Parts: sequence; C-alpha cells; structure tokens
Amino acid sequence: MKTQSKRRPQPLSPDSSPNPFDILTEEIVCKILDHLHNDPFATKAFSLTCKAFYFIESRHRRILKPLRPELLPRIFHRYPFVSHLDLSMCPRVDDNTLNVISSTWKATLQSINLSRSRFFTNAGLSSLFVNCSGLVEVDLCNATQLTDLAASAIAEAKNLERLSLARCKSITDMGIGCIAVGCRKLRSLCLKWCLRVGDLGVELIALKCKQIRSLDLSYLPITEKSLNSVLQLQHLEDLVLEGCHGIDDDGLSTLDQSCKSLKMLNLSNCQNVTHTGLSSLINGTEQLQQIILAYGSSVTSDLVKCLNAYSKLQSIKLDGCTVTWSGIKAMASLNAPVKELSLSKCLGLTDDGLSFLVQSHKDLRKLDITCCRKITYTSIDIITNSCTSLTSLRMESCSLVPKEAFVLIGARCSFLEELDATDNEIDDEGLKSISRCSKLSILKLGICSNISDEGLAKVGSSCSMLKEVDLYRSVAISDEGIAAIGEGCPALEMINIAYNDKITDNSLISLSKCRLLKALEIRGCLGVSSIGLSAIAVGCKQLTVLDIKKCFNINDNGMLPLAQFSQNLKQINLSYCSVTDVGLVALASISRLQNMTILHLAGLTPNGLAAALLACRALTKVKLHASFRPLLPQSILGYMEAHGCVFHWRDKAFQV
Repeated sequence: MKTQSKRRPQPLSPDSSPNPFDILTEEIVCKILDHLHNDPFATKAFSLTCKAFYFIESRHRRILKPLRPELLPRIFHRYPFVSHLDLSMCPRVDDNTLNVISSTWKATLQSINLSRSRFFTNAGLSSLFVNCSGLVEVDLCNATQLTDLAASAIAEAKNLERLSLARCKSITDMGIGCIAVGCRKLRSLCLKWCLRVGDLGVELIALKCKQIRSLDLSYLPITEKSLNSVLQLQHLEDLVLEGCHGIDDDGLSTLDQSCKSLKMLNLSNCQNVTHTGLSSLINGTEQLQQIILAYGSSVTSDLVKCLNAYSKLQSIKLDGCTVTWSGIKAMASLNAPVKELSLSKCLGLTDDGLSFLVQSHKDLRKLDITCCRKITYTSIDIITNSCTSLTSLRMESCSLVPKEAFVLIGARCSFLEELDATDNEIDDEGLKSISRCSKLSILKLGICSNISDEGLAKVGSSCSMLKEVDLYRSVAISDEGIAAIGEGCPALEMINIAYNDKITDNSLISLSKCRLLKALEIRGCLGVSSIGLSAIAVGCKQLTVLDIKKCFNINDNGMLPLAQFSQNLKQINLSYCSVTDVGLVALASISRLQNMTILHLAGLTPNGLAAALLACRALTKVKLHASFRPLLPQSILGYMEAHGCVFHWRDKAFQV
C-alpha cells in the first residue's frame, strides 16, 4: 500500500521571516475572518497582525464601504475581489471614478450603492454597466440629476435584478421603457417619487419584466390603466401604491385581472380608495399576508370584510384611520392568524373596541396603539391578559392609562422585547414589573415624570439585553439610575438622556463602560462637562452620533479626546457649547465625520470655521448660523459644495 505524504502548509505570504501563523492554512484564516466581518476594528487589527494576514484579508474582503472618494485609489489596488460596493458615504463620485471601478472589479462586482452620490452622468453609468456584466443590484436613490440618458445606460445591465430609482425626478416614461426592455431579469424595482413616470412607463415594466417580485410605485401619477398589467405579474409579492392619488374606486372597479401571488399591499395615503376599490384590487389574491391602509378611508365593516377571505393574513396596519365599531367587530371576526396590528393615531378607538378586538386575536406579537388617547386601564388589562406572547407594545401618549396598568405589562407579557411608554403615567412600580421582561431590548420612557432611579435601577439589573433606552425629559432620573444601566446593560447601543437636570459627569463615566454605544444624546444636560465627555470618548469607540447641544460646560477639553478616540463619529450637534476654533479644528481630524450642527458657538470665528471646514473632508451636511455666510470666503463654500457638502443656513435667535 502506497503511503501518501502529508502536505505541509505553505507560508501565507512571501515574507521569509519565521511566522508562527504559517501553521494555519489559508482556509482556516478565512474562516476566522468570516467571524469578524461585523466588527471593523477587529478586521483592521487582524490585517495588521502580520504581512500574511494583511495579504489574506485583502483577498478575502468582498464588501467595501469607503468613507471618502479619495480613498478609492488605494482601495482599488488592495482589494481585487470586491463584489459589494457601498459608496453612500461618498457624496462626490464622478464619471472617472465609475470608469476605474468598472475596470478594476469588472469580473467580481455584483452590487453598488450610489444613493448619496452625485456628479456622475450617464457616461459613467454606461461604462459601469457595460463592463460589469455581473451587476445584479444598483441603488441610485436621490440621483435627481439623472435623466432618460442615464436610464438608457442602466438598460445595459442585462443581469440586473434589484434597482432603486427613488426620487429620480427627471426620469420619464421613455427612460423607464428603456430599462424595461434592457433589464428583463428585474425582480425588485423602486420608483418612489419618480414624478414624471406615469402609466406608460409602469405598463412597460409590467409587460417586459415578468420576474418582478417587488414593485414600489409610491407617489407616482398613475391610474388603474397600468394596474391591469401590474396585476398580471405572476411572481409579484410586494406592491406599494402609497400616495397614488390617481387611483380611486371608479378606476379600480374596472380591473379585470388579479394577482394570486401578492403577499404585501401598501395603500397608505390613498384617500380615494374605499372598500369598493380595495375589493376589486385584491380579488383573487390567495397569498396575502400583510396589508397597509394607513391614513386612508374609514375602517368600516365593509372594508374589513374585503379581508375575510385571506386566511394567511398576519399583519394589518391602519395608522391614522378613523375606526368604527362595525369595523372593529369585523376585524375581530377575521379568520386569520393576525400577528401584527397597528392602530396608531386611530380616531374612534375606545376601550370597548380595542378590548373586543384583542380578545379575538390572542396570538398577537406586535401591537401599536400610539396616541390612542381614549383607552384606559381596561384596555391594558385585557391586552395583557389575552396577548401574553406580545414582543412589541407601542403606546406613546396614551394619556388616560394609569400607572397601575403598567404593572400588568411586566407581570403578564414576559416575552416583551420592545416597549414604548413615552409620555405616560408609568412609575417605579411599573418599571419594577417590566424588569421581569428579560428579553427587553428597546425601552422608551421619554417625558415620564413619575419614574426615578429606583425603578430604573431594577431595569438595569434585570434587563441585560437592552440596546436602546430613551429617557428624554424624565426629570427625576439622576446619576444613580444611569449607573445601573451602564453597569447592567453591556449591549447598550443608544441612550437619550436629554434635558435631565440631575445628570452629571458621573452618568457619562458610568455609560463609558458600554463599549457598543453608538448614539448618545445629552442635549440640555447642564451638569455634564468635558470630563464626562472625555470618558465617553475613551470608552465608547464605536460612537457614531453625538448630541451635546446646550451643554454649556463642554469646551475644547472635550473635543480633543473625541478627536483622538472617536474615529467612528459621523454626526455631532455642538450648538450652544463652549467650543472654540481649537476644538472645532481638532474635530475635523475625524475622518468619518459627515454631519455637523454648529449654531451659537460664542468662541467660534470665521477663520476657525473655515479651517475646520477645509480639514473635514468627509462632510456632507453642515448647519450654520446665517451670520457666518457673508464672513466665509465664497471660494471655500464653493469648494465644499463641489465636493458634495450641503450647507443649511439658519437665522435662529439665541435661546437659553
């Protein structure tokens, strides 16, 4: 028997020096990389370990989201096998950039996101689509400069499956017709706010692109003329007709087609469609699972009876509609496994109606009764007693619900993952009860004046999976409660403690233990200073959004640590702080900073502002006081705007 010799692992790089990692095969190293893709810091640290890992990481990476277009030349050489390119952080992408992309990744590129980019034309798109024949997904949202010439370039992408053209307001039926003829493999198409696209363009899409699964026609000036063709799409699952005011009952009654494959229908803001039109539109549909009728006609028994035949219906959204008692009774009798019910801002919803409804749909997982101001303890009692499997309950501004009702939520709905109790009477006893919901990840308690540190401490010690906490203007909360959150909720990603006078630097020091924190809002917290902000900067290196408006004690000493440690920061509001030119220029060194609001900084001069603007290369949006406009050199403003930055000038008076 012939003995087969074992193949010795080959070195991972041409480096001749001894490397302890050479014992690992490239396949094993790639498996390690697969587990690091959600953490950019870990991936970067991995690539810097040694030349071998740097070499492998550059060839393993398939997804790229560069921060600035000037980084692209280096990226082109380092990452040869990119398949998914997200340029939404690069406001300036010109034709030359698209030409280089199309030549560098012509064999590998499958998707590209240009939703926040400008300055390219149909010429650049033509190069991209002709060379990158493997493209299956393109996002061109907000490209208002694109015309039908660009649409004809898109038509070159013969293998395109997903295309978003939302707010491409200059593209007409002619351009859409080109896309329909050229992109026969389209499965998902978004034309939201393409105001010059009408029945002709939509009909051409329906006639030529037979594989369409998802079609968003929101706010298009279309009528029933194109819907007949749309409903003939045999694979259509999601149809969005939000704000299509040209669609009405009279037109829908003429439809002679049905779409058996439809699973989701959105008719929000279609006030001209009642039960008559809805019945015609969904007639023959067999797979309907979700229907959205928000801000439409009144919910009557006739309207709900249209849904009675759909045994697979799981989600009903009626936000902003007027609800009648007959409509409630009809919904209660629906023979469908409804899991999600949204009744936000529904006029006419009372205890009797809501109680009757939830007792008939005990398998509800998500319930939204935001701003339903007529419901009381009775509704919460029956909801929590009937729907014990709730995972999401949104009940902001239910002003007649007493504090005792919130005890029932925690006692009976132990699977709750999201609770929005903003602007309610919830107190510490309610919070203690809710702390039993160990899977809670989102808790919103803004403008809840009855809660204190005692209740919040119980939540912090029991709900370790919390990711989002909102305590906006919950004025009885102090450092003690925030300390409990910082200590007990290591997964915290977002917290809002704005306008709470009892919050000091100690709260920020406690929150600095939350290494995953990404968004922090402390505007109007007069007790915080640069000391607390420095702790956040050092401890929370993933921070991306920071609002310190009206934190008068935060000055340049807080900006310097941010500049050093918070390199992921993308958005900051500095208004009314004590930051001067020095602090602002320091912030400009943050390479990812895109959005700044700078109003009423007493220590800011035109020269300092100009220096900061020029140094901050990734800026896409800046809010400034109008008084600076004549003081800044027009050449600087022109330069910034040419690189994709948009200035918003505000003439707001100083407010304490």
